[in-house]
Amino acid sequence: MSRIGRLPIDIPAGVSVSVDGQTVAVKGPKGELALVVAEPIQAKVEENQVLVTRPDDERESRALHGLIRTLIANNIVGVTQGYSKGLEVVGTGYRVQAKGSNVEFALGYSHPITVEPPAGISFAVEGNNKLTVSGIDKQAVGEVAANIRKLRKPEPYKGKGVRYAGEIVRRKAGKSGK
Repeated sequence: MSRIGRLPIDIPAGVSVSVDGQTVAVKGPKGELALVVAEPIQAKVEENQVLVTRPDDERESRALHGLIRTLIANNIVGVTQGYSKGLEVVGTGYRVQAKGSNVEFALGYSHPITVEPPAGISFAVEGNNKLTVSGIDKQAVGEVAANIRKLRKPEPYKGKGVRYAGEIVRRKAGKSGK
């Protein structure tokens, strides 16, 4: 039995979870999220808890059991607390600034790069080199942060670029002189 999949998920006050066939809808103070549960796995709400069960011990069922339980738990955390990911812009002349709900990056290219937040995601700029991506969907927050980091990955010689907050960039020794 999956050690994670068999654990019940407690539903906090102010959150409602409804199961309609294979769709699990979670509604909370920050918004609402829905998840379509993969076919062999079943989810049900009992006594203020969500239980995830699997019908058999097939390989696919075992693989999905813990995953589905974790995705439902992530949705519950998302609608109560939300998720955020910090980014830092490091480098001489590299900066980020807010332009309404969008953000504009100067990353050493010949042009500034403007990034628009997708639905459900918001940006917060602190100073001219820190950015926080936040929202209720863990996957969307991580994907937006990864796409922004992709604009200019941290390079190993000087460490310049966009990195996650707290990320350690492994440095290489450059060319040595004579």
